[in-house]
Amino acid sequence: MNILVIGGSGFVGRAVVEAALARGHEVTTFNRGRSGADVPGVEAVRGDRESRADLERLAEGRSWDVVVDTCGYVPRVVGESVRALSGRAGLYAFVSSVSAVDGFPAKPVTEESEGWACAPDAGPDDGDYGVLKAGCERAVEQGFDGDVLIVRPGVILGPHEDVARLPWWLTRISRGGKVLAPGDPSAPLQLIDARDLAAFILDQAERGTTGSFLVAGPAGEITYGEWLEACVAATGSGAELVWVDDAFLVEHEAGAFVELPLWSPPAEARDNFWGVPTGRAVAAGLRIRPLEETVRDTWAWLREIPEDRRNYGTHNRHGMAPEKEAAILAAWEARSA
Repeated sequence: MNILVIGGSGFVGRAVVEAALARGHEVTTFNRGRSGADVPGVEAVRGDRESRADLERLAEGRSWDVVVDTCGYVPRVVGESVRALSGRAGLYAFVSSVSAVDGFPAKPVTEESEGWACAPDAGPDDGDYGVLKAGCERAVEQGFDGDVLIVRPGVILGPHEDVARLPWWLTRISRGGKVLAPGDPSAPLQLIDARDLAAFILDQAERGTTGSFLVAGPAGEITYGEWLEACVAATGSGAELVWVDDAFLVEHEAGAFVELPLWSPPAEARDNFWGVPTGRAVAAGLRIRPLEETVRDTWAWLREIPEDRRNYGTHNRHGMAPEKEAAILAAWEARSA
C-alpha cells in the first residue's frame, strides 16, 4: 500500500511509519519537521497542516491508498486536511481518543457511545481536548469522500513517548533510593503500547475496515504496582518503592495524574477510566504485548538521551519535584513511626 501519515516523526506517528515500512508499504509523511528526525525510508514532505497552500502542495499530483492522521486536535484544522485529501485516498484513518466519548470518564463507556457535542468546524477555543477530538471525528466523517476508520485509544505508552508518563517514572526510579509510590499497588491500569496501536491501525487499513474502535490494553490485567516494579527491574536501580495511601497524598496536595503520572484518588470516574471495553477491537485482531516489554524498550530508548535533555511532557510537565517527594516521604515515615 501507499500510505500518507500526517505527523510521522513523533510517538504514535513514528510507530505507524516504522511498522508500515517494516511491512513493505510505501510511506509519505507530512509535518513541519520539528518533532523529531524523519524515519529513514519515507518520502518526507514539509508543511504545516494549518496552511491551505501547504496542503494543496502536498496533494498536487499525489494519491494514496490510506491516510493515517496521527496529530489532529482542532476540528477546523482537521477539516482543511480532509478537504485537501478527499478523493486522493481510499481510506482516512483518524487517531482520536477515548476522551472523545460523551461523558468520559464520569460515566461508563460502551462501544456504541457517541462523541461529545462539537461542531466539525470548531476552533481551538470551542472545547477541551476530548470535546475537540469528537469534533475532529465529525470533520473526517462528514468531509472525507471515501472510507473512514476512527480509532479511540486509551493511555498510550512506549518508546518515543512525548506525554512522558512512563519516561518520568523510569527516570525517577533509575536514580534509586526510596521512591514515593502512590496509592494502592493493586489499583488497575489499562495501557497500550504505541507499536500495538500502530499494528492495529495498519491491520484494519490493509483489510479496508471502517467504523469506530475503542483501543486499549486489557482491563484489569495490569496493576500500578506491577507497572512500577517493571520500571525498577528495567532500570536495575534497586529503588525501594514506598507505597503512600491515597488519603495521605490528597492531604499533602499531591497532584493527580500529572505530578504523579497515572495516579488519581479513588473515585467512580477512576474505575471508568481504566475500564474501557475493547471487545470489538480484540475481535478485529488487537494484540497487546507484555507490559515488561514496553517498559524495557522505553528504557532502552530513553537511556540514550541525557537526563537534562529528556522531555517530560509536550503540554503538561509530568513529575513531582524532588523536594516535595522527600517532604511527603518524611511525613509518611514519621506518621508510621
